Amino acid sequence: MADVRLCVLVSGSGTILEAMFAAGLAVDLVVADRPCRALEVAERAGIDALLLDRALYGGFSAAFDRDAYSLDLATLIASHRIDLVAMAGFGTVTTASFHEALPGRVLNTHPSLLPDFKGWHAVAAALAAGATESGCTVHVATEALDDGPILAQRRVPVLPGDTEADLHERIKTVERVLYPEVIARVLRALAQGYEPASVAIEMGEQ
Repeated sequence: MADVRLCVLVSGSGTILEAMFAAGLAVDLVVADRPCRALEVAERAGIDALLLDRALYGGFSAAFDRDAYSLDLATLIASHRIDLVAMAGFGTVTTASFHEALPGRVLNTHPSLLPDFKGWHAVAAALAAGATESGCTVHVATEALDDGPILAQRRVPVLPGDTEADLHERIKTVERVLYPEVIARVLRALAQGYEPASVAIEMGEQ
């Protein structure tokens, strides 16, 4: 089977990245959009860890040049001959130019059962709506936020008295198992000549 190279995009503490390492995934490159602990996690594991700091593109202000950042991120990833990108808590929304450079090859994980509760505050939105269950969705990322073909989902119950932190941690526990499993399956599919979207949708409970 062909060698398939994986890049993980990070912004935060690196717990999902640690879960990938624990699951035995071979990560070839880690890129962060800001200084963060996840870069240290990658460096300790001996993985190439690069910072493409959005502060150099306008930071978190209205002046942020999203198009330029997205193009440079795509160029950086291409220079490392990457075949698959997995976003792991990556906090920058990229533009079409990024996804056009990696068509169908970017994965994301989201803390809801998509298409319900898209966006940054999905867990709070589920609680506010009185949902009785939530969960985690792994999908092929597109230019549209929290859209694209769904590859796998796991349900988790919403318990009486749940706070946002309680529910989010329950979802994260599932996510740290599901996401590495799906990535491994996609890597095998790519090595056999199939695209990520061909991986079967899977539903289950935790």
